[in-house]
Amino acid sequence: MTAKSRSKTAAPLAKLAIAARMAAATLSTACLLALLAHGSAHAADAPAADTPDQVVVPEVDRRDVHKPKYPSNDFEIGLFGGTYSSQNFGTAFAWGGRLGYDITEDFFVEATYGKSKVSDKEFRQILPGGIFTAEQQKLKYYDLSLGWNFLPGEIFIGKNWAKASTMYAIGGIGSTSFDSQRMQTWNFGLGAKLFLADWVALRADVRDHIYTLDLLGKRGSTQNPEVTLGFSFFY
Repeated sequence: MTAKSRSKTAAPLAKLAIAARMAAATLSTACLLALLAHGSAHAADAPAADTPDQVVVPEVDRRDVHKPKYPSNDFEIGLFGGTYSSQNFGTAFAWGGRLGYDITEDFFVEATYGKSKVSDKEFRQILPGGIFTAEQQKLKYYDLSLGWNFLPGEIFIGKNWAKASTMYAIGGIGSTSFDSQRMQTWNFGLGAKLFLADWVALRADVRDHIYTLDLLGKRGSTQNPEVTLGFSFFY
């Protein structure tokens, strides 16, 4: 057989081998797809396994909690003593009480009632019989004031002791009376508080009581300073 005849015979055989290999590959792919489909159907038909419940329900008995009521300490009551210096009638011991209310941390209102004495002893050395019916007369005053805590802070005593404190300005209007005379009175001053505890404070005040007085037929404004020290209690 010649080389030319062998070449003509090999060409159909090669085509046949290629076709056989392609058919085998196609058959293998079809079998694989069938196996996968059968496995998926079996997995879908299998009953689902029981899963535990993921929601945890707490079994805690609830109880009512009553909040404690803390005192606001907005109200203040105090006692004081000191000196009252009348412009024309000397200096005498003064005492009285105060009642206040804290509107805010910065501002407060306060009512004050005080007593002292005045004397016309100096006038009796010039005028026979003096000015008053008696040498000494009782002086009473009351006022309603508004205060401003302009310098709150602490006072340090030694290295390990500190107490809360505040300085304040105060002013208001009221009335002063003695020897059957009653005068409208303005008061202005400064003060300081040293808090010894949440409910008590040491307090110092300096105030000027200003009123118009008719003295020996001449009417004029008088300055009457007062210096007091006392205690305040909060509730």
